[in-house]
Amino acid sequence: MSLAIVHSRALLGLQAPAVTVEVHLANGLPSFTLVGLADTEVKESRERVRAALQNSGLEFPHNKRITVNLAPADLPKEGGRFDLPIALGILAAAGHIDPAMLETLELAGELSLAGDLRPVRGALAMALALQRGGARRTLVLPRASAEEAARVPGLPLRCADHLMDVVHALQPGDDCVPLRAPQPPPGRPQAPLPDLRDVRGQVVAKRALEIAAAGQHSVLLVGPPGTGKSMLAQRLIGLLPPLEETQALESAAVLSLAGRFDPGTWSQRVLRSPHHSASSVALVGGGSPPRPGEISLAHHGVLFLDELPEFPRAALEALREPLENGRITISRAAQQAEFPARCQLVAAMNPCPCGMLGSTMRACRCTPEAIARYQGRLSGPLLDRIDLRGEVLAIAPEELSSAPDGEPSAAIAERVVAARQRQQARQGVCNAELDAGVLADHCRAQSAATQFLNTAAARLGWSGRSLHRVMRVARTVADLAGAADTEIGHIAEAIQLRRALPGR
Repeated sequence: MSLAIVHSRALLGLQAPAVTVEVHLANGLPSFTLVGLADTEVKESRERVRAALQNSGLEFPHNKRITVNLAPADLPKEGGRFDLPIALGILAAAGHIDPAMLETLELAGELSLAGDLRPVRGALAMALALQRGGARRTLVLPRASAEEAARVPGLPLRCADHLMDVVHALQPGDDCVPLRAPQPPPGRPQAPLPDLRDVRGQVVAKRALEIAAAGQHSVLLVGPPGTGKSMLAQRLIGLLPPLEETQALESAAVLSLAGRFDPGTWSQRVLRSPHHSASSVALVGGGSPPRPGEISLAHHGVLFLDELPEFPRAALEALREPLENGRITISRAAQQAEFPARCQLVAAMNPCPCGMLGSTMRACRCTPEAIARYQGRLSGPLLDRIDLRGEVLAIAPEELSSAPDGEPSAAIAERVVAARQRQQARQGVCNAELDAGVLADHCRAQSAATQFLNTAAARLGWSGRSLHRVMRVARTVADLAGAADTEIGHIAEAIQLRRALPGR
């Protein structure tokens, strides 16, 4: 038979649309043509496939006109994932393997020149797409990629190390050597997370972190250099509850798209801390084809932006929509991709260019104009989307050395878990994810507390978004206290933690 059909999958964001690899051998001038909106990496597979077949002791049809079509033709294809399907399609079209046996398989894998199979990006996304589609076929992947995909429960999955392993598995009768099912590698013992006990003093900032962890709120830490802002931010991840199975799969799938998933760190929350020179594409994603950015790689984890005003203005403004919606849509002329971006933002900044505004240790040398320009790098709409603003004060050396150890992260994490359980039982989501339409139903407040909040909002000139965010934070404070209704004390603490930047 001169025509063979092999099934595979492409990548488009977290989606993995099905791709049909059609291989046709015909008489005529020898050639190897690949069509179907293939990227340069895909077109280079012609040379990899040719060498892999020859070095594996298999026959390559040099005297044939080879045409490979990757359908659908309007779907962009990239990467080396189609090497294995193309090689098997050529063998099936030449009659060396039975094309009917390929009908029950979906294959992906990059070939070395010697025929070894190399891992591909997005194995988890492919596995999830196959599972959602009913898993009518068995997925065959290189071993490292199959170990990623094995995290998806109930998926028919096989792994291979070499092209010949797959060829032997497709031989009829006694010549068939079945492929093995992969086993997920055991998770490495998790290294101890930084403990909040190490940070002495800073009661207000620690309380802000506890509230942020309990309600999944974003937080901005403001203070002079060296006061512990980075230490505090890095310890937030130790206060968060363990990931659920679906959350772990979503987080790992995004990391797999970028080729950064480590099976040994399965179900561990991610802490991403990009440098302040990162571009808007690096932060929110982009490129052609679209790739996830830092805010998506931190999905269900923590995104830490140190020296927040030093980031490019365009990059910070690009964070506004994903912080509000929990997802980012990358639109290009030819395609559109959507990535999840439900992470907790923790940002840190100095109050002024010299960093000493409000410090009792050293005097600030900045003029009011310089302070205004520095803080003006953060737009009002961006600050409006940050729920908590904790001030990290400078502590005198004698006070720092004599201060007792703080409360350990484990004790705070217990309160955080209890507060989140109350939120899940009441509304099914964390307080930070509550829609404005149901906010009044779930954030019931005493009449005196409501009047106090409305008075404060009028005096401070808050927007509707600010008012709603304070209501969500106050509800989280009440959950930490185990209160059924939001009281004046809870509202007052939420207002105190939404103070303006020093000097404003």
